[in-house]
Amino acid sequence: MSQEKPLILVTNDDGITAPGIRHLVKLMKEIGDVVVVAPDSPQSGMGHAITVENLLYCDPVDLPKNVKHKAYSCSGTPVDCVKIACRKILDRMPDICVSGINHGSNSAINVIYSGTMSAAVEAGTNGIPAIGFSLLDYSWDADFEHTSEYVKSITRSVLKNGLPKGVVLNVNIPKKSEEGIRGMKVCRQAKAHWKEDFINRTNPRGRDYFWPVGEFVNEEKNGKDTDEYALSQGYISIVPVQFDMTAHNAIEGLKAWNIES
Repeated sequence: MSQEKPLILVTNDDGITAPGIRHLVKLMKEIGDVVVVAPDSPQSGMGHAITVENLLYCDPVDLPKNVKHKAYSCSGTPVDCVKIACRKILDRMPDICVSGINHGSNSAINVIYSGTMSAAVEAGTNGIPAIGFSLLDYSWDADFEHTSEYVKSITRSVLKNGLPKGVVLNVNIPKKSEEGIRGMKVCRQAKAHWKEDFINRTNPRGRDYFWPVGEFVNEEKNGKDTDEYALSQGYISIVPVQFDMTAHNAIEGLKAWNIES
């Protein structure tokens, strides 16, 4: 990193008007030069989706005075935002990309659905150190103040030390409580799944539709080295996420099937 201020790309999946991203921008102002490129509407659960058949729009917008920085509202997904920022808006690659602060958890299996984390992963695929920040509070009026020093500390650490090639960070922060945050733990993603169902309903015009419902099931409640356990104990979880999805430990077993021609 040069002696100049680092260039920080800020994005999210809750949309550019979300309180979480406004708080993140204020924190990043204390660290470097900030450019915001975020969706013009909520894009939660979009994963690594990109826009391929619709037109993409990206327009300058004014943020409130207390978070005033160059900002753009994009009609696409979180991943689109990172792509456009790097290819069309910034005059150089950012020194870091921070995504969030998401309204709601992205721990365990949620990481694969998360637009917040997919934006960070997209930055990582371009060689940009990246972090996804999430708060375990789904409320639009969530209190983010208790996250401030931790978010800045993690960001500064990544700027100083870098990240291993092919790795980004998934950071989840407990909801504000009287007990406060006990600290931070580097850990692994818990094995979990969503026990899903769909409620069948009929709209006022007589057309049937489905409303998704589900229960989050942690398959290893006693796994003390997981993100879910750390969060349950009042710690911030920091999980290094790799975007090479190859199951390397399965390669030799598959070769034993003699299916290679």
